[in-house]
Amino acid sequence: MNSTKAIRRAALKAAFPHTLPIMAGFLFLGTSYGILSSLVYRFPWYFPMITSVCVFAGSMEFVALNLLSGAFSPLHALVMTLMVNARHLFYGLTMLDKYKPVKRRKGYLIFGLCDETFSLNVTLEPPMDVDRNWFMYYITLLDQSYWVTGATLGGIFGSLIHLDVKGLEFVMTALLLVIFLENWMKETKHTSSLLGLGLTALSLAVFGPADNLFVIPAMAAIIAALALLRRPLEGGEAR
Repeated sequence: MNSTKAIRRAALKAAFPHTLPIMAGFLFLGTSYGILSSLVYRFPWYFPMITSVCVFAGSMEFVALNLLSGAFSPLHALVMTLMVNARHLFYGLTMLDKYKPVKRRKGYLIFGLCDETFSLNVTLEPPMDVDRNWFMYYITLLDQSYWVTGATLGGIFGSLIHLDVKGLEFVMTALLLVIFLENWMKETKHTSSLLGLGLTALSLAVFGPADNLFVIPAMAAIIAALALLRRPLEGGEAR
């Protein structure tokens, strides 16, 4: 028993410093999510905490606020979730070999796999005297704990303050716009971004803005176009 505790303690000590940058980002974003949930969408303070523990889907948790606050369509929610989180299919395939030796904790490692956790677990090599499986487990657990802590604090804070928040729901649009602009500035060529904008505008023109029905066909068209044009796009970026 003491040996197991020592192994776990060593893995936690090795994993923690690598997660500090993620802690800074997750506490801020998680708090923003909690405040948005309680203050704008009027969910109970514990709602963001529960979703962060049980769902832990990052950007999809923000999207879920909008889905749950209107007329709920299970099919629409399912398709939207698959579209937003489709990248995790590729994350999972990449981690097959790394997670294969794990026994009891494999289910949680799969559940807790987010963008940031994936980047750490796929690239980091633990010290020679640290158990790899426990190392990956603690990176996953720490990352989720930061998000849950931020979401919980934001939910509590949002439920305690009383402000006129009319129009504050635009923060989600602003967040996505900032992400898009940041990606635009990093690109050497803007073909894929312009493709996304064009197909979204086309879908909006065809399906109209009512109930955001244009979003799913727009995302489906973008994924199909990027898949078909992957080689030309990668070749253009390489040049």
